[in-house]
This record gives sequence, C-alpha cells and structure tokens, in this order.
Amino acid sequence: MPEQLISSGSPWESEVGYSRATRVGRHVFVAGTTATDEQGVVVGVGDAAKQTEFILQRIQQALQAAGATLQDVVRTRMFVTDIQQWQTIGNVHGQVFGEIRPAATMVEVRRLIDPDHLIEIEVDAIIADS
Repeated sequence: MPEQLISSGSPWESEVGYSRATRVGRHVFVAGTTATDEQGVVVGVGDAAKQTEFILQRIQQALQAAGATLQDVVRTRMFVTDIQQWQTIGNVHGQVFGEIRPAATMVEVRRLIDPDHLIEIEVDAIIADS
C-alpha cells in the first residue's frame, strides 16, 4: 500500500526524521503536535485552553493535507504537563470532538520539548469509505 508523507515544512522534520502526518491507505497518523507556530514561537504560553485550540487547528490542517477531516479521527492522545488542567483541556477537546467521540487518552508527563508547552496531541484517523 503506498505511503503519503505530509510535511509542515518544519526544519525539524528532516533533522529528527519524522513527518507531520503519514497516510497509508485509509489510515492517517498525525504526529505529536504542540502549540508552536511557523516561526517557532510558542502560542498561548501559560494557557492550556489556547494551546489546545491551536494544536487542534494544526491537526485539522494536517488531516486535510492527507485527505481526511476531524470527522475521520478515531483516537486522540493528549500528553499534558499538569493533569490538574484536565477539565480545561477536556472542554476544548469536547468542543471539537463532542459528536465525533474518538477514543481518547490523557496522561501527565514530566515535561515536553519546550518548557512553555503545556500539552502535545497526536491523532489517528481512518478515512470513511466513499
């Protein structure tokens, strides 16, 4: 089955050896995504809701580049640096995925790659048969 690699243009992709997303057949896997804009600036420093919103917008763009939509998401994984923020993060997740209701995981981690990152999200999607 052919593989489609989706790039965001980040210089880290070639240096670290990853893709923003990968599509294999009807399956799309979006890499861990943080609230970092195209200039490398962290968005929403200190604001878990704002970071979650920004991340889900970036994920939506990656899905679209792979021919998928948020409706195709079947699993989300959220890595947070402060589990006390679960409800704030969960509310934003629920606004986006409330009717879609993918399987979801949220775990607390000690830290992420940038100390200003409060959350990182990855998703798996399966494009519906047309």
